[in-house]
This record gives sequence, structure tokens and C-alpha cells, in this order.
Amino acid sequence: MELKKWSYNYVSDLIRFANNKKIADNLRDIFPHPYTEENARQFIEFCMNTPENKQINRAIFYENQAIGGIGLTLGEDVYAKSAEIGYWLAEEYWGKGIVTDAVKEMCRFAYEELNLARVYAAVYAYNKGSCKVLEKCGFVMEGVLRKSVFKNGQFFDACMYSLIN
Repeated sequence: MELKKWSYNYVSDLIRFANNKKIADNLRDIFPHPYTEENARQFIEFCMNTPENKQINRAIFYENQAIGGIGLTLGEDVYAKSAEIGYWLAEEYWGKGIVTDAVKEMCRFAYEELNLARVYAAVYAYNKGSCKVLEKCGFVMEGVLRKSVFKNGQFFDACMYSLIN
């Protein structure tokens, strides 16, 4: 597993792996389903044009293909030493420890290169796999944000996790 900057070379991988309702159901609505070539190109353009003092996005690269994505959204003002982490992975690679390794690597980068103090994630409570990933990486659940997510016409709780440096 390697984290690489997004490039247009990964458009076909992104279309292939991101076009999955199970993935979209675990992410914010900005992640569309179906996932089209236009979505892939727009996302990659966004990643290439967004200053890395605001957001850092990487492809999760494995077996010579981009099989997922991971990113840090950096806090501002009094939250300047915090960042929110988010990630997704192609379904066929779930359960292999790939995202766990990617989260560990991105957190190492956050602490060593960006000098952050806190990385956090708000995970939909029903997404037990993502909760396990964070816990394996040392994140602690700080609390449950009740009915904080409105997804697919329903309310869901979110679990707030953090890892403190």
C-alpha cells in the first residue's frame, strides 16, 4: 500500500472502484452514486487545485491501481492544530488491513509533517468496519452524535473518534 497524489492517470481506477452504492452509503452525499467519469475528473481536478494547507487528498495505491482515497481536511483559526480524516476503499479490498495502514500513514504525516495535535473522524454508527479501522489505529471514541446524519432519507447517529498526538 502506498499513498500517492491524485492524477488523471487514475480516472479509470476511480470510476471502476468508486462506483459502488455500499461505498457511497458510508460517505457524505458529495460522494455520488453512480460515480461517472465526469465525477472522477472533477474530483481529481479538485485534488490537484486545492491548496494543501486546506486539504490533503491521496489515492490509496495497491497492486498498481488506485483502489481508494484518503484525505485530511485541515482546521482553521482555533482548530488549526486539528484535521478531519476521511477515507474509502474498493469493496473487494475490505478486511485486508489496507485502510488501517493508510490511516496510520496519514496520521503519521499529520503529526510529523504538519505538526498537528489531533486527527478526528465522524463515522456513521452503522459502519462497524470503519469504527474498527479507527480503533486499530489508536483512535478513541469521544461520543455519539445522535441523529446527526441524514442519509438516504433517514437519520443516523455518528460516532466521533479522535487520535491525539
